[in-house]
Amino acid sequence: MAIKTNAQQGDRPMPDPGHIFIHHSEAVWEHRDTYGPPGFRGVFANHYAALCAAFAAIGGMIFGYDQGVVSVVLVMPQFLTRFTRISDTASGAGFWKGLLTAMIELGALIGALNQGWIADKISRKYSIVVAVTIFTVGSVLQTASISYAMLVIARLIGGIGIGMLSMVAPLYISEISPPEIRGALLVLEELSIVTGIVVAFWITYGTRYMAGEWAWRLPFLLQLVPGFVLGIGILFLPFSPRWLVSKGRDAEALHALAKLRQLPTTDSRIQQEWFDIRAEVAFHRETSALRHPELQDRRVISRVKLEIVSWTDCFKRGCWRRTHTAVGIMMLQQFVGINALIYYSPTLFKTMGLDYSLQLIMSGVLNVTQLVGVITSLWTMDRFGRRPLLLWGSFFMTVSHVIIAILVGKFSNDWPGHRAAGWISVAFLLFYMLSFGASWGPVPWAIPSEIFPSSLRAKGVALATCSNWLNNFIIGLITPPLVINTGFGAYTFFAVFCLLSLIWTFYFVPETRGRTLEAMDHVFKDIVSEQEEARRMAIESEIIGSADSMVRQEGEVS
Repeated sequence: MAIKTNAQQGDRPMPDPGHIFIHHSEAVWEHRDTYGPPGFRGVFANHYAALCAAFAAIGGMIFGYDQGVVSVVLVMPQFLTRFTRISDTASGAGFWKGLLTAMIELGALIGALNQGWIADKISRKYSIVVAVTIFTVGSVLQTASISYAMLVIARLIGGIGIGMLSMVAPLYISEISPPEIRGALLVLEELSIVTGIVVAFWITYGTRYMAGEWAWRLPFLLQLVPGFVLGIGILFLPFSPRWLVSKGRDAEALHALAKLRQLPTTDSRIQQEWFDIRAEVAFHRETSALRHPELQDRRVISRVKLEIVSWTDCFKRGCWRRTHTAVGIMMLQQFVGINALIYYSPTLFKTMGLDYSLQLIMSGVLNVTQLVGVITSLWTMDRFGRRPLLLWGSFFMTVSHVIIAILVGKFSNDWPGHRAAGWISVAFLLFYMLSFGASWGPVPWAIPSEIFPSSLRAKGVALATCSNWLNNFIIGLITPPLVINTGFGAYTFFAVFCLLSLIWTFYFVPETRGRTLEAMDHVFKDIVSEQEEARRMAIESEIIGSADSMVRQEGEVS
Protein backbone atom coordinates (compact mmCIF):
# COMPACT_ATOMS: atom_id res chain seq x y z
CA MET A 1 0.00 0.00 0.00
CA ALA A 2 1.29 3.48 -0.79
CA ILE A 3 2.39 5.59 2.14
CA LYS A 4 0.02 8.42 2.87
CA THR A 5 2.09 11.48 3.69
CA ASN A 6 0.75 14.95 4.21
CA ALA A 7 2.01 18.47 4.47
CA GLN A 8 3.68 19.14 7.79
CA GLN A 9 1.92 22.46 8.25
CA GLY A 10 -1.62 23.59 7.80
CA ASP A 11 -4.88 23.38 9.69
CA ARG A 12 -6.85 20.19 9.25
CA PRO A 13 -10.39 19.48 10.29
CA MET A 14 -10.89 17.64 13.53
CA PRO A 15 -11.90 14.00 13.29
CA ASP A 16 -15.58 13.25 13.57
CA PRO A 17 -16.31 12.72 17.29
CA GLY A 18 -18.48 9.77 16.40
CA HIS A 19 -15.71 8.07 14.51
CA ILE A 20 -13.77 5.39 16.35
CA PHE A 21 -10.19 4.79 15.29
CA ILE A 22 -9.62 1.14 14.53
CA HIS A 23 -6.42 -0.20 16.03
CA HIS A 24 -4.13 -2.50 14.09
CA SER A 25 -0.97 -4.49 14.64
CA GLU A 26 0.29 -3.20 11.27
CA ALA A 27 2.50 -0.17 10.68
CA VAL A 28 0.76 3.22 10.81
CA TRP A 29 1.27 3.96 7.12
CA GLU A 30 -0.91 0.98 6.29
CA HIS A 31 -4.06 2.56 7.70
CA ARG A 32 -3.69 6.23 8.67
CA ASP A 33 -2.14 9.54 7.71
CA THR A 34 1.46 9.90 8.81
CA TYR A 35 3.74 12.68 10.04
CA GLY A 36 6.11 12.08 7.15
CA PRO A 37 7.99 9.28 5.39
CA PRO A 38 9.17 6.38 7.55
CA GLY A 39 12.81 5.88 8.46
CA PHE A 40 15.71 8.26 8.30
CA ARG A 41 14.08 10.53 5.68
CA GLY A 42 11.29 11.20 8.13
CA VAL A 43 13.75 12.64 10.65
CA PHE A 44 14.03 15.78 8.54
CA ALA A 45 10.24 16.12 8.41
CA ASN A 46 10.10 15.91 12.23
CA HIS A 47 13.14 17.98 13.08
CA TYR A 48 12.02 19.26 16.48
CA ALA A 49 11.24 15.80 17.90
CA ALA A 50 14.56 14.60 16.45
CA LEU A 51 16.45 17.42 18.17
CA CYS A 52 14.75 16.64 21.50
CA ALA A 53 15.64 12.95 21.11
CA ALA A 54 19.24 13.75 20.20
CA PHE A 55 19.57 15.94 23.27
CA ALA A 56 18.11 13.32 25.61
CA ALA A 57 20.52 10.76 24.12
CA ILE A 58 23.43 12.65 25.71
CA GLY A 59 22.65 10.40 28.68
CA GLY A 60 23.88 7.49 26.60
CA MET A 61 27.12 9.33 25.83
CA ILE A 62 27.78 9.67 29.58
CA PHE A 63 27.26 5.93 30.01
CA GLY A 64 29.55 5.06 27.08
CA TYR A 65 32.22 7.57 28.09
CA ASP A 66 32.59 5.93 31.48
CA GLN A 67 33.01 2.51 29.87
CA GLY A 68 35.70 3.81 27.52
CA VAL A 69 37.63 5.64 30.26
CA VAL A 70 37.96 2.61 32.51
CA SER A 71 39.36 0.31 29.82
CA VAL A 72 42.51 2.44 29.49
CA VAL A 73 42.77 4.02 32.95
CA LEU A 74 43.04 0.62 34.61
CA VAL A 75 46.38 -0.02 32.87
CA MET A 76 47.85 3.50 33.30
CA PRO A 77 51.08 3.52 35.40
CA GLN A 78 50.05 6.93 36.82
CA PHE A 79 46.77 5.41 38.03
CA LEU A 80 48.38 2.27 39.43
CA THR A 81 50.95 4.33 41.31
CA ARG A 82 48.15 6.04 43.25
CA PHE A 83 46.01 2.90 43.67
CA THR A 84 48.65 0.22 44.30
CA ARG A 85 46.04 -2.28 45.47
CA ILE A 86 45.07 -3.04 41.86
CA SER A 87 48.59 -3.13 40.39
CA ASP A 88 49.71 -6.46 38.96
CA THR A 89 52.29 -6.93 41.72
CA ALA A 90 49.80 -6.46 44.59
CA SER A 91 48.30 -9.41 46.42
CA GLY A 92 44.71 -10.06 45.35
CA ALA A 93 44.93 -7.41 42.63
CA GLY A 94 42.50 -9.28 40.41
CA PHE A 95 39.76 -9.18 43.04
CA TRP A 96 40.24 -5.48 43.85
CA LYS A 97 40.32 -4.55 40.16
CA GLY A 98 37.18 -6.58 39.56
CA LEU A 99 35.46 -4.92 42.54
CA LEU A 100 36.34 -1.46 41.22
CA THR A 101 34.96 -2.31 37.78
CA ALA A 102 31.87 -3.98 39.23
CA MET A 103 30.91 -0.95 41.32
CA ILE A 104 29.66 0.86 38.22
CA GLU A 105 27.38 -2.09 37.34
CA LEU A 106 26.12 -2.42 40.92
CA GLY A 107 25.38 1.30 41.12
CA ALA A 108 23.72 1.25 37.69
CA LEU A 109 21.54 -1.68 38.76
CA ILE A 110 20.36 0.29 41.81
CA GLY A 111 19.84 3.44 39.74
CA ALA A 112 17.88 1.75 36.96
CA LEU A 113 15.61 -0.07 39.41
CA ASN A 114 14.74 3.11 41.30
CA GLN A 115 14.36 5.26 38.21
CA GLY A 116 11.15 3.40 37.35
CA TRP A 117 9.08 4.97 40.12
CA ILE A 118 10.99 8.26 40.03
CA ALA A 119 10.25 8.74 36.32
CA ASP A 120 6.56 7.98 36.97
CA LYS A 121 6.40 10.28 39.97
CA ILE A 122 8.21 13.46 38.90
CA SER A 123 8.27 13.01 35.09
CA ARG A 124 10.79 11.64 32.62
CA LYS A 125 12.27 15.13 32.24
CA TYR A 126 12.91 15.94 35.88
CA SER A 127 14.15 12.41 36.63
CA ILE A 128 16.94 13.07 34.11
CA VAL A 129 17.93 16.11 36.20
CA VAL A 130 18.04 13.93 39.33
CA ALA A 131 20.19 11.37 37.51
CA VAL A 132 22.62 14.00 36.25
CA THR A 133 22.94 15.47 39.77
CA ILE A 134 23.85 12.08 41.25
CA PHE A 135 26.24 11.35 38.38
CA THR A 136 27.93 14.74 38.88
CA VAL A 137 28.58 13.98 42.56
CA GLY A 138 30.11 10.63 41.59
CA SER A 139 32.28 12.20 38.88
CA VAL A 140 33.62 14.89 41.22
CA LEU A 141 34.51 12.25 43.80
CA GLN A 142 36.22 10.08 41.16
CA THR A 143 38.27 13.02 39.96
CA ALA A 144 39.30 13.92 43.52
CA SER A 145 39.88 10.34 44.77
CA ILE A 146 42.97 9.89 46.94
CA SER A 147 42.31 6.37 48.19
CA TYR A 148 40.96 3.10 46.85
CA ALA A 149 37.94 3.22 49.20
CA MET A 150 37.03 6.73 48.05
CA LEU A 151 37.30 5.68 44.42
CA VAL A 152 35.06 2.65 44.94
CA ILE A 153 32.38 4.75 46.64
CA ALA A 154 32.65 7.36 43.87
CA ARG A 155 32.20 4.66 41.22
CA LEU A 156 29.12 3.36 43.04
CA ILE A 157 27.52 6.83 43.21
CA GLY A 158 28.41 7.61 39.61
CA GLY A 159 27.01 4.23 38.59
CA ILE A 160 23.64 5.06 40.18
CA GLY A 161 23.40 8.17 38.00
CA ILE A 162 24.49 6.25 34.90
CA GLY A 163 21.92 3.51 35.54
CA MET A 164 19.16 6.09 35.91
CA LEU A 165 20.16 7.81 32.67
CA SER A 166 20.46 4.53 30.74
CA MET A 167 16.88 3.74 31.71
CA VAL A 168 15.10 7.07 31.29
CA ALA A 169 16.74 8.42 28.12
CA PRO A 170 15.29 5.76 25.75
CA LEU A 171 12.00 5.92 27.67
CA TYR A 172 11.69 9.66 27.03
CA ILE A 173 12.77 9.30 23.39
CA SER A 174 10.20 6.58 22.68
CA GLU A 175 7.37 8.63 24.21
CA ILE A 176 8.05 11.79 22.21
CA SER A 177 8.81 10.14 18.84
CA PRO A 178 6.42 9.78 15.88
CA PRO A 179 5.96 6.06 15.14
CA GLU A 180 7.35 6.42 11.60
CA ILE A 181 10.82 7.37 12.86
CA ARG A 182 10.86 6.04 16.44
CA GLY A 183 13.41 3.39 15.53
CA ALA A 184 15.82 5.92 14.01
CA LEU A 185 15.52 8.21 17.04
CA LEU A 186 16.02 5.35 19.51
CA VAL A 187 19.20 4.42 17.64
CA LEU A 188 20.54 7.75 18.90
CA GLU A 189 20.83 6.20 22.39
CA GLU A 190 23.16 3.43 21.21
CA LEU A 191 24.93 5.85 18.87
CA SER A 192 25.65 8.12 21.84
CA ILE A 193 26.84 5.17 23.96
CA VAL A 194 29.33 4.02 21.33
CA THR A 195 30.39 7.60 20.54
CA GLY A 196 31.10 8.06 24.24
CA ILE A 197 33.18 4.87 24.28
CA VAL A 198 35.20 5.97 21.24
CA VAL A 199 35.76 9.53 22.49
CA ALA A 200 36.77 8.36 25.97
CA PHE A 201 39.11 5.69 24.62
CA TRP A 202 41.06 8.10 22.43
CA ILE A 203 41.10 10.83 25.11
CA THR A 204 42.63 8.43 27.62
CA TYR A 205 44.90 7.01 24.94
CA GLY A 206 46.31 10.55 24.62
CA THR A 207 46.35 11.54 28.31
CA ARG A 208 48.32 8.42 29.27
CA TYR A 209 51.40 10.28 27.99
CA MET A 210 50.86 13.07 30.54
CA ALA A 211 53.11 13.11 33.58
CA GLY A 212 51.44 12.88 36.95
CA GLU A 213 47.93 12.02 38.08
CA TRP A 214 46.13 14.34 35.66
CA ALA A 215 46.68 11.56 33.13
CA TRP A 216 43.67 9.82 34.69
CA ARG A 217 42.02 12.65 36.66
CA LEU A 218 41.45 14.75 33.51
CA PRO A 219 39.37 12.07 31.69
CA PHE A 220 37.21 11.67 34.81
CA LEU A 221 36.82 15.46 35.04
CA LEU A 222 35.83 15.86 31.38
CA GLN A 223 32.79 13.62 31.79
CA LEU A 224 31.21 16.43 33.81
CA VAL A 225 30.79 18.49 30.63
CA PRO A 226 28.07 16.42 28.88
CA GLY A 227 26.41 15.96 32.26
CA PHE A 228 26.07 19.71 32.79
CA VAL A 229 24.81 20.23 29.23
CA LEU A 230 22.16 17.54 29.62
CA GLY A 231 21.08 18.53 33.13
CA ILE A 232 20.51 22.18 32.22
CA GLY A 233 19.27 21.77 28.67
CA ILE A 234 16.66 19.10 29.47
CA LEU A 235 14.72 21.71 31.45
CA PHE A 236 13.87 23.49 28.17
CA LEU A 237 12.49 20.36 26.47
CA PRO A 238 8.77 19.50 26.57
CA PHE A 239 7.33 16.94 28.96
CA SER A 240 6.42 13.54 27.56
CA PRO A 241 2.80 13.82 26.35
CA ARG A 242 2.18 10.28 27.53
CA TRP A 243 3.39 11.07 31.04
CA LEU A 244 1.18 14.18 31.10
CA VAL A 245 -1.88 12.13 30.15
CA SER A 246 -1.04 9.56 32.85
CA LYS A 247 -1.23 12.42 35.35
CA GLY A 248 -4.58 13.68 34.01
CA ARG A 249 -3.02 16.76 32.37
CA ASP A 250 -4.70 16.19 29.02
CA ALA A 251 -4.70 19.77 27.76
CA GLU A 252 -0.98 20.14 28.48
CA ALA A 253 -0.39 16.84 26.70
CA LEU A 254 -2.17 18.15 23.59
CA HIS A 255 0.02 21.26 23.49
CA ALA A 256 3.21 19.24 24.14
CA LEU A 257 2.26 16.89 21.30
CA ALA A 258 1.58 19.78 18.95
CA LYS A 259 4.90 21.39 19.85
CA LEU A 260 6.81 18.14 19.28
CA ARG A 261 5.15 17.61 15.90
CA GLN A 262 5.31 21.33 15.00
CA LEU A 263 1.64 21.27 14.01
CA PRO A 264 -1.51 23.03 15.23
CA THR A 265 -3.54 21.30 17.93
CA THR A 266 -6.46 20.91 15.51
CA ASP A 267 -4.48 18.85 12.98
CA SER A 268 -6.23 15.49 12.53
CA ARG A 269 -3.00 13.53 13.11
CA ILE A 270 -2.40 15.34 16.40
CA GLN A 271 -6.00 14.68 17.42
CA GLN A 272 -5.77 11.01 16.52
CA GLU A 273 -2.53 10.48 18.45
CA TRP A 274 -3.90 12.42 21.42
CA PHE A 275 -7.06 10.31 21.51
CA ASP A 276 -5.04 7.11 21.17
CA ILE A 277 -2.83 8.05 24.11
CA ARG A 278 -5.76 8.98 26.34
CA ALA A 279 -7.72 5.86 25.44
CA GLU A 280 -4.74 3.59 26.12
CA VAL A 281 -4.11 5.22 29.50
CA ALA A 282 -7.79 5.00 30.46
CA PHE A 283 -8.06 1.37 29.35
CA HIS A 284 -5.05 0.20 31.37
CA ARG A 285 -6.09 2.31 34.37
CA GLU A 286 -9.47 0.58 34.27
CA THR A 287 -7.75 -2.80 33.94
CA SER A 288 -5.59 -2.02 36.99
CA ALA A 289 -8.68 -0.97 38.97
CA LEU A 290 -10.39 -4.26 38.16
CA ARG A 291 -7.24 -6.18 39.09
CA HIS A 292 -6.67 -4.29 42.39
CA PRO A 293 -10.10 -2.97 43.49
CA GLU A 294 -9.12 -2.83 47.16
CA LEU A 295 -6.35 -0.28 46.45
CA GLN A 296 -8.40 2.43 44.71
CA ASP A 297 -9.35 4.56 47.75
CA ARG A 298 -6.38 6.97 47.23
CA ARG A 299 -5.11 6.59 50.81
CA VAL A 300 -1.34 6.87 51.18
CA ILE A 301 -0.98 3.23 52.22
CA SER A 302 -3.11 2.13 49.25
CA ARG A 303 -1.00 4.17 46.84
CA VAL A 304 2.18 2.63 48.24
CA LYS A 305 0.74 -0.89 47.95
CA LEU A 306 -0.48 -0.16 44.42
CA GLU A 307 3.01 1.02 43.45
CA ILE A 308 4.48 -2.23 44.77
CA VAL A 309 1.94 -4.59 43.19
CA SER A 310 2.19 -2.75 39.86
CA TRP A 311 5.70 -4.20 39.56
CA THR A 312 4.21 -7.68 39.79
CA ASP A 313 1.73 -6.73 37.06
CA CYS A 314 4.67 -6.76 34.64
CA PHE A 315 4.70 -10.55 35.05
CA LYS A 316 0.95 -11.12 34.76
CA ARG A 317 -1.43 -11.66 31.86
CA GLY A 318 -1.45 -8.68 29.55
CA CYS A 319 2.22 -7.88 30.08
CA TRP A 320 4.34 -10.96 30.82
CA ARG A 321 5.19 -11.55 27.13
CA ARG A 322 6.52 -8.01 26.92
CA THR A 323 8.55 -8.39 30.12
CA HIS A 324 10.01 -11.65 28.81
CA THR A 325 10.94 -9.95 25.55
CA ALA A 326 12.47 -6.87 27.22
CA VAL A 327 14.45 -8.71 29.89
CA GLY A 328 15.51 -11.48 27.49
CA ILE A 329 16.75 -9.16 24.76
CA MET A 330 18.86 -7.19 27.25
CA MET A 331 20.31 -10.40 28.70
CA LEU A 332 21.27 -11.72 25.29
CA GLN A 333 22.79 -8.37 24.30
CA GLN A 334 25.42 -9.01 26.96
CA PHE A 335 25.81 -12.76 26.41
CA VAL A 336 26.61 -12.40 22.70
CA GLY A 337 29.95 -11.08 23.99
CA ILE A 338 30.07 -7.34 23.29
CA ASN A 339 31.24 -5.95 26.62
CA ALA A 340 33.65 -8.83 27.06
CA LEU A 341 35.33 -7.60 23.87
CA ILE A 342 35.23 -3.93 24.96
CA TYR A 343 36.60 -4.53 28.45
CA TYR A 344 39.15 -7.17 27.56
CA SER A 345 39.95 -6.44 23.92
CA PRO A 346 43.68 -5.82 24.62
CA THR A 347 43.89 -9.26 26.23
CA LEU A 348 41.97 -10.83 23.37
CA PHE A 349 44.25 -9.20 20.80
CA LYS A 350 47.20 -10.53 22.78
CA THR A 351 45.86 -14.07 22.36
CA MET A 352 45.86 -13.38 18.62
CA GLY A 353 49.55 -12.49 18.64
CA LEU A 354 49.49 -8.66 18.49
CA ASP A 355 52.11 -6.66 20.41
CA TYR A 356 51.17 -4.15 23.16
CA SER A 357 51.00 -1.05 20.96
CA LEU A 358 48.88 -2.78 18.35
CA GLN A 359 46.64 -4.19 21.08
CA LEU A 360 45.65 -0.69 22.23
CA ILE A 361 45.33 0.72 18.70
CA MET A 362 43.19 -2.20 17.54
CA SER A 363 40.99 -1.83 20.63
CA GLY A 364 40.28 1.73 19.50
CA VAL A 365 39.63 0.57 15.93
CA LEU A 366 37.25 -2.05 17.33
CA ASN A 367 35.12 0.65 18.93
CA VAL A 368 35.15 2.76 15.76
CA THR A 369 33.96 -0.27 13.78
CA GLN A 370 31.05 -0.70 16.17
CA LEU A 371 30.22 2.99 15.72
CA VAL A 372 30.07 2.53 11.94
CA GLY A 373 27.65 -0.36 12.42
CA VAL A 374 25.40 1.70 14.68
CA ILE A 375 25.32 4.55 12.16
CA THR A 376 23.91 2.19 9.50
CA SER A 377 20.98 1.35 11.79
CA LEU A 378 19.80 4.98 11.64
CA TRP A 379 18.56 4.02 8.18
CA THR A 380 17.88 0.28 8.54
CA MET A 381 15.90 0.27 11.81
CA ASP A 382 12.77 1.80 10.30
CA ARG A 383 13.51 0.58 6.78
CA PHE A 384 13.75 -3.18 7.45
CA GLY A 385 12.45 -3.49 11.02
CA ARG A 386 13.77 -4.77 14.33
CA ARG A 387 13.34 -8.52 13.74
CA PRO A 388 15.37 -8.78 10.52
CA LEU A 389 18.24 -6.80 12.06
CA LEU A 390 18.32 -9.08 15.10
CA LEU A 391 18.11 -12.28 13.06
CA TRP A 392 20.83 -11.34 10.56
CA GLY A 393 22.97 -9.87 13.32
CA SER A 394 22.79 -13.11 15.31
CA PHE A 395 23.72 -15.12 12.23
CA PHE A 396 26.76 -13.02 11.32
CA MET A 397 27.97 -12.85 14.93
CA THR A 398 27.69 -16.63 15.27
CA VAL A 399 29.75 -17.13 12.12
CA SER A 400 32.37 -14.67 13.35
CA HIS A 401 32.77 -16.31 16.75
CA VAL A 402 32.95 -19.82 15.26
CA ILE A 403 35.68 -18.87 12.78
CA ILE A 404 37.69 -17.03 15.47
CA ALA A 405 37.34 -19.98 17.87
CA ILE A 406 38.66 -22.37 15.19
CA LEU A 407 41.63 -20.14 14.33
CA VAL A 408 42.52 -19.38 17.98
CA GLY A 409 42.23 -23.04 18.93
CA LYS A 410 44.41 -24.14 16.02
CA PHE A 411 47.12 -21.47 15.86
CA SER A 412 47.28 -19.66 19.24
CA ASN A 413 50.32 -21.69 20.30
CA ASP A 414 52.38 -20.26 17.40
CA TRP A 415 50.97 -16.93 16.17
CA PRO A 416 54.36 -15.68 14.91
CA GLY A 417 54.41 -18.63 12.54
CA HIS A 418 50.83 -18.03 11.40
CA ARG A 419 50.50 -14.27 11.02
CA ALA A 420 47.87 -14.58 8.27
CA ALA A 421 45.61 -16.63 10.55
CA GLY A 422 46.07 -14.01 13.29
CA TRP A 423 44.98 -11.17 11.02
CA ILE A 424 42.02 -13.21 9.73
CA SER A 425 40.95 -13.55 13.37
CA VAL A 426 41.25 -9.79 13.81
CA ALA A 427 39.23 -9.23 10.62
CA PHE A 428 36.37 -11.41 11.85
CA LEU A 429 36.49 -9.70 15.23
CA LEU A 430 35.99 -6.39 13.42
CA PHE A 431 33.23 -7.97 11.33
CA TYR A 432 31.58 -9.11 14.57
CA MET A 433 31.69 -5.55 15.92
CA LEU A 434 30.20 -4.20 12.69
CA SER A 435 27.41 -6.80 12.83
CA PHE A 436 26.68 -6.11 16.50
CA GLY A 437 26.67 -2.35 15.99
CA ALA A 438 24.15 -2.70 13.17
CA SER A 439 21.80 -5.03 15.07
CA TRP A 440 22.15 -6.14 18.69
CA GLY A 441 23.68 -2.81 19.69
CA PRO A 442 20.72 -0.46 19.02
CA VAL A 443 17.69 -2.78 18.85
CA PRO A 444 17.74 -4.00 22.49
CA TRP A 445 17.80 -0.39 23.68
CA ALA A 446 14.83 0.41 21.43
CA ILE A 447 12.40 -2.47 21.97
CA PRO A 448 11.86 -2.32 25.77
CA SER A 449 10.92 1.36 25.63
CA GLU A 450 8.38 0.65 22.86
CA ILE A 451 6.44 -2.37 24.01
CA PHE A 452 5.03 -1.74 27.49
CA PRO A 453 1.64 -0.14 28.22
CA SER A 454 1.77 3.42 29.53
CA SER A 455 0.91 2.41 33.09
CA LEU A 456 3.87 0.01 33.29
CA ARG A 457 6.28 1.47 30.74
CA ALA A 458 8.72 3.04 33.22
CA LYS A 459 8.76 -0.09 35.37
CA GLY A 460 9.13 -2.40 32.38
CA VAL A 461 12.03 -0.38 30.98
CA ALA A 462 13.59 -0.35 34.46
CA LEU A 463 13.42 -4.15 34.61
CA ALA A 464 14.97 -4.43 31.15
CA THR A 465 17.77 -2.00 32.02
CA CYS A 466 18.42 -3.88 35.27
CA SER A 467 18.73 -7.05 33.19
CA ASN A 468 21.33 -5.31 31.03
CA TRP A 469 23.42 -4.20 34.00
CA LEU A 470 23.09 -7.47 35.93
CA ASN A 471 24.19 -9.51 32.93
CA ASN A 472 26.92 -6.96 32.17
CA PHE A 473 28.21 -7.65 35.71
CA ILE A 474 28.04 -11.43 35.18
CA ILE A 475 29.93 -11.20 31.88
CA GLY A 476 32.59 -9.08 33.57
CA LEU A 477 33.10 -11.83 36.14
CA ILE A 478 33.19 -14.85 33.84
CA THR A 479 35.16 -13.45 30.89
CA PRO A 480 38.67 -13.31 32.48
CA PRO A 481 38.71 -17.00 33.51
CA LEU A 482 37.18 -17.94 30.14
CA VAL A 483 39.90 -16.10 28.23
CA ILE A 484 42.77 -17.18 30.51
CA ASN A 485 41.79 -20.81 31.06
CA THR A 486 40.10 -21.80 27.80
CA GLY A 487 41.51 -19.55 25.05
CA PHE A 488 39.23 -20.34 22.14
CA GLY A 489 36.58 -21.51 24.62
CA ALA A 490 35.51 -17.89 25.20
CA TYR A 491 34.59 -17.52 21.52
CA THR A 492 32.82 -20.88 21.52
CA PHE A 493 30.82 -19.82 24.57
CA PHE A 494 29.70 -16.58 22.92
CA ALA A 495 29.01 -18.35 19.61
CA VAL A 496 26.52 -20.62 21.39
CA PHE A 497 24.69 -17.62 22.80
CA CYS A 498 24.69 -15.86 19.43
CA LEU A 499 22.97 -18.93 17.98
CA LEU A 500 20.53 -19.02 20.89
CA SER A 501 19.76 -15.34 20.30
CA LEU A 502 18.80 -16.14 16.70
CA ILE A 503 16.44 -18.95 17.77
CA TRP A 504 14.93 -16.90 20.61
CA THR A 505 14.34 -13.88 18.37
CA PHE A 506 12.64 -16.00 15.73
CA TYR A 507 10.11 -17.39 18.21
CA PHE A 508 9.55 -14.58 20.69
CA VAL A 509 10.27 -11.11 19.25
CA PRO A 510 7.45 -9.47 17.24
CA GLU A 511 7.99 -6.64 14.80
CA THR A 512 7.37 -3.14 16.23
CA ARG A 513 8.47 -1.06 13.23
CA GLY A 514 6.00 1.74 12.52
CA ARG A 515 3.56 0.67 15.24
CA THR A 516 2.29 3.27 17.66
CA LEU A 517 3.06 2.72 21.34
CA GLU A 518 -0.69 2.40 21.86
CA ALA A 519 -0.91 -0.45 19.31
CA MET A 520 1.37 -2.81 21.26
CA ASP A 521 -1.58 -4.57 22.87
CA HIS A 522 -2.42 -5.81 19.37
CA VAL A 523 1.20 -6.51 18.41
CA PHE A 524 1.57 -8.78 21.45
CA LYS A 525 -2.02 -10.04 21.13
CA ASP A 526 -2.84 -8.98 24.70
CA ILE A 527 -6.36 -7.93 23.64
CA VAL A 528 -7.61 -11.49 23.59
CA SER A 529 -11.36 -11.10 23.76
CA GLU A 530 -14.09 -9.25 21.90
CA GLN A 531 -15.23 -7.79 25.23
CA GLU A 532 -11.83 -6.19 25.86
CA GLU A 533 -11.68 -4.81 22.35
CA ALA A 534 -15.21 -3.46 22.62
CA ARG A 535 -14.43 -1.82 25.96
CA ARG A 536 -11.32 -0.15 24.57
CA MET A 537 -13.27 1.17 21.57
CA ALA A 538 -16.00 2.44 23.87
CA ILE A 539 -13.45 4.31 26.01
CA GLU A 540 -12.01 5.98 22.92
CA SER A 541 -15.45 6.88 21.64
CA GLU A 542 -16.28 8.50 24.99
CA ILE A 543 -13.02 10.44 24.98
CA ILE A 544 -13.52 11.72 21.44
CA GLY A 545 -17.06 12.81 22.20
CA SER A 546 -16.25 14.58 25.46
CA ALA A 547 -13.15 16.22 23.98
CA ASP A 548 -14.93 17.74 20.98
CA SER A 549 -15.89 21.05 22.60
CA MET A 550 -12.55 21.36 24.41
CA VAL A 551 -10.60 20.73 21.21
CA ARG A 552 -12.52 23.41 19.32
CA GLN A 553 -11.77 25.88 22.09
CA GLU A 554 -8.08 24.95 21.97
CA GLY A 555 -8.11 25.43 18.21
CA GLU A 556 -9.58 28.93 18.54
CA VAL A 557 -6.88 29.84 21.09
CA SER A 558 -4.16 28.48 18.80
